[in-house]
Amino acid sequence: LPSTLVEKSSTSQLQRYQQHSWNSADSFPEEAEEELARRDGSATPSTAQNSPQATSRSTGFPVGLPYEDSEVSGESQSVGFGKTALAEGLAERGIATLRYQFPYMEKGGKRPDPPAVAQATVRAAVAEMTRHCGELPLFAGGKSFGGRMTSQAQAKAPLESVRGLVFLGFPLHPAGKPSSERAAHLAEVKIPMLFLQGTRDALAELELLEPVVKGLGSRAKLHLAQEADHSFHVLKRSGRDDREVMAEVLDAFAAWVAKHS
Repeated sequence: LPSTLVEKSSTSQLQRYQQHSWNSADSFPEEAEEELARRDGSATPSTAQNSPQATSRSTGFPVGLPYEDSEVSGESQSVGFGKTALAEGLAERGIATLRYQFPYMEKGGKRPDPPAVAQATVRAAVAEMTRHCGELPLFAGGKSFGGRMTSQAQAKAPLESVRGLVFLGFPLHPAGKPSSERAAHLAEVKIPMLFLQGTRDALAELELLEPVVKGLGSRAKLHLAQEADHSFHVLKRSGRDDREVMAEVLDAFAAWVAKHS
């Protein structure tokens, strides 16, 4: 698993952790994608290196959050919702994160990995988080493609120790091509799910997304950020700015995690 970053925070109720960063070797084994696809879920992250200590933070309900940093749709990513800002915002709310990249991102590519490769990467990330913080409440999810690949992995076989899934902008369909086909696998996800979605998201028209979430019953919740797009960016005429939207989304995230921890 290339370029893995794990953050562990301290708590008065559990063993105290010091926040660390683990960065895997820069090189990715040749034909790793084929191996990940063949093993489909039993992949192991590259050996961790370079683990300097950093300032510890208090945490109540840690979460392992795989976060997909790029927009598959081609839309620009809101600066306020980058991986670092997200991790820092969650840390302020008592949630530690594990961040990682998919193989295609590590290579600097634009074409997403095949589902089998992406799902195997998700499993490797969850296994890494479990290895470091397995006694803590763990959740998984991601932004856009990262969230969808996490839900597909969970639908295929439950992710170890994961209590729930969080989607930051679930990509229900490509922009301009409304459909609910991408949601079919969600019926096989038996753990709680939180959908954090902008009402202007071109990759999830509300008239399609709302029935999908409703059909999942009590295990799914939808939180709508008014006037936000797929990157949670809002127009000036909305009367809000991106930071306000980010705070709203992270507050909803933290409240839901607390409820299910």
